[in-house]
Parts: sequence; C-alpha cells; structure tokens
Amino acid sequence: MSNKFVGAHVSASGGVFNAVENAVEIGAKAFALFTKNQRQWSAKPLDNETIDKFKKALQESGILPRHVLPHDSYLINIGHPEADKREKSMDAFLDEVQRCEQLGLDRLNFHPGSHLKKISEDECMSKISEAMNITLEKTKGVSLVLENTAGQGSNLGWRFEHLAQIIDKIEDKSRVGVCIDTCHMFSAGYDIRTREAYDKTWSEFDKIIGFKYLMGMHINDSKAKFDSHVDRHHSLGKGEIGLDAFKFIMNDDRMNDIPLILETIDSTIWKDEIKLLYSFEN
Repeated sequence: MSNKFVGAHVSASGGVFNAVENAVEIGAKAFALFTKNQRQWSAKPLDNETIDKFKKALQESGILPRHVLPHDSYLINIGHPEADKREKSMDAFLDEVQRCEQLGLDRLNFHPGSHLKKISEDECMSKISEAMNITLEKTKGVSLVLENTAGQGSNLGWRFEHLAQIIDKIEDKSRVGVCIDTCHMFSAGYDIRTREAYDKTWSEFDKIIGFKYLMGMHINDSKAKFDSHVDRHHSLGKGEIGLDAFKFIMNDDRMNDIPLILETIDSTIWKDEIKLLYSFEN
C-alpha cells in the first residue's frame, strides 16, 4: 500500500462537488481545486446543498479531507502596500478560509504576497504574517499553507528564509504550513535534479523551515531554466528538471500522507502522469 497521495488541480466548474468526480476519473488519491472563480473577487456563498453534495462525493471517493489542497484566488495579496487594497485582499482571504471550513477541508494553499516595489521585503512579510494571524483568529480548523514562489517580479516567498520569517510571526503555529512547488523551487535556484542536489536542497529546507510544516507539494517540471525566476510549468520529464527528481520524491518518506498535486500543463495526460509517479515507488 502506497503512502503517497498523488493527484492534480482539477476543475470545479459547475460546482465544487464536480472536482471530486474529476479527481476520481484520473485515478487521483488527492486533488486541488478553487472553491470559487480564481479570477474574481467575490462569489456567491456556498449553499447547503452544494456543501452536502461535496461532502458526500468526497466520502464516496475515499479521498480524505487532508489530501485535498484548495487554492485561493490569484487576485489576493495580503502583503499589499496600499491599505485599501490590502483590506480587500484580507476580506477575500477570510472568505476563502471560511469556504474551506464549510466544506470540511483542513488547509488552504496561497501565495504569500508581493511588495510591488513600494515597501521593503521585511515590511511586506510582516503584513502577511499579521493578515494570517487576524484570519486564524476568526476561523477554526483550517491551516494556512504558504506556497513557495519562483520569485517573478516582486513576489515574495521564493527563498526558504522568506517562508520561515513569515511563519516566525504566526501566533498559532499549529495552523500554518508550507506547500513546495518543484517548478518554483527549481526556478528560484534550489536544485533537485541529482541525488546530491536533492539531498542538499531538502536539508536546507529542513534546517530553515522544518519538515513538520510541509503540508503539500505541487509536482511540476519547469519550462524555464534553473535559477531563472520564471514560473513556467511543464509536463513531467519534458522540462529542465527531468524525471529523477520525481523518483526521489516518490521514494522519500518525508512526503508521505500529504497531497502531491500535479499542475502540469497538459491535463489530458494527468492520468498517465499519476500512474508514472506511482510506478517510481520502490
């Protein structure tokens, strides 16, 4: 029996409950979804019927709530330098966490935020921590999962130190986690292509952040070159990372029991990519 829970970021079009069916169809044991349209600020609240249908579908699928990794809207920036825009982001962020609460899901994945070259990195990270603390106080049962970024533009979170600094200021550390995206990691200058590079990068992760915070991974190859700070996902084995890194992950006990989510570019081969990943297990 495998201790790995691999899936993909599936469509929730037509209702969040459809995401469960889409995950099952590709042989997923985990999945990610948007609980609302990711390119709009607001969405109509989840009604009881939708919530019940989602919970029932999830139960029938055999996929556990902790292997579901919802992602928040791309518009949200809780580190925004301008007060009114940050407030809008914080309201939307709270709504996303509350939607997870309603669906019985225990984590929300999000990108830390951007300073937009208007405030310092430190100030932006303080704003992110503060927004997370406020959100945690108003909710229960949902962990806030920071995703590492490729470091495009003014996006923070591409260095392990950034994530550690944000976590350091969180009051309830039992409800904070990290999701590591392999494409972002590679593009940000953390190599995982060889056994030696992989071991070095993850020991750095453990020293700076700590494996106890790892609550999910995004499994992606990279179109962009190493250390390019460009975020371009690719299908497994077709990009600059190559397949070895994914073999290492599938045989690394530190990645057991967390959602391992494909966000590779060709959804028509997700089923094959899931099979491929499981075939790597020794």
